[in-house]
Amino acid sequence: MSSLLTNSTAMTALQTLRSVSSQLSTTQNRISTGQRVATASDNAAYWSIATSMRADNAALSAVSDSLGLSAATVDTEYTALTTVIGNKDSGLTKLQSLLVEAKTAGIDRTKIQADITQIQQQMKATASAATFNGVNWLSTTATTPATVNLVSSYSRVGAVPTTGSITLTTANYSLYTSTQGGFLDKVSGAASVDTLSISALTDSAADQTTLDGYITQVTAAINSVASAAADLGAVKTRISTNSDFVKSLMDSVDRGIGQLVDADMNQESTRLAALQVQQQLGVQALSIANNSSQSILSLFR
Repeated sequence: MSSLLTNSTAMTALQTLRSVSSQLSTTQNRISTGQRVATASDNAAYWSIATSMRADNAALSAVSDSLGLSAATVDTEYTALTTVIGNKDSGLTKLQSLLVEAKTAGIDRTKIQADITQIQQQMKATASAATFNGVNWLSTTATTPATVNLVSSYSRVGAVPTTGSITLTTANYSLYTSTQGGFLDKVSGAASVDTLSISALTDSAADQTTLDGYITQVTAAINSVASAAADLGAVKTRISTNSDFVKSLMDSVDRGIGQLVDADMNQESTRLAALQVQQQLGVQALSIANNSSQSILSLFR
């Protein structure tokens, strides 16, 4: 039946054209954004998961930055500790050799003390300079915290986030403290490593015993400082390992998000070409359907 009021063929063509145009709009959005799930309306479940994972990645980025800051701080303290240990020409190692030399009968201990004093001052200056971002674990004050937490990891299971940290005790690295409890300023016997003086000592048996005590004291200090440096060296390795892992984890999360929401550009480009052809055919079909009603006019000629 031919009707002037109802053109079912045109209606069908119009519905098809609307469907094709809607699909074409979706495909164009995916191509322009690079995502097949750009908003919650595209896929609520995937969009929610991707949003949470992006938040986790932001937290991991903060952990990575914190690890970088921690690595710089630990490296500063570690460098200072190894400098204090020194070698045959500096630091505690040189101080020990000077004390052994001072046991020689008839030697001028006043001149040796001049070298010792310079070493003592240099070690104290090194400890004071071991500061990064206002943090110094080698020369501490009453306001220096007893423990330090270095953020090392972040994870989330369900809705429960967990932040991991490396806890360090500053007393394990203190060379000088405000209460004279560090490795170098703690008094043992008559003096500390920081204040020992041999200029007034002689070749007497009592003074030789005092020198032996100083040598023992410096040897113990070398062992303590070396142990502290070894501990910080292990912490440096742990931070480096954690930093590499966090960066790899961030890349893994990015790939996971991509699997959920990224558009397959090869597929979308093929679909775009097909939909453009369908749209052109739909326009032609609608035009033909609209023109079919013109044939009714011939009935009235």
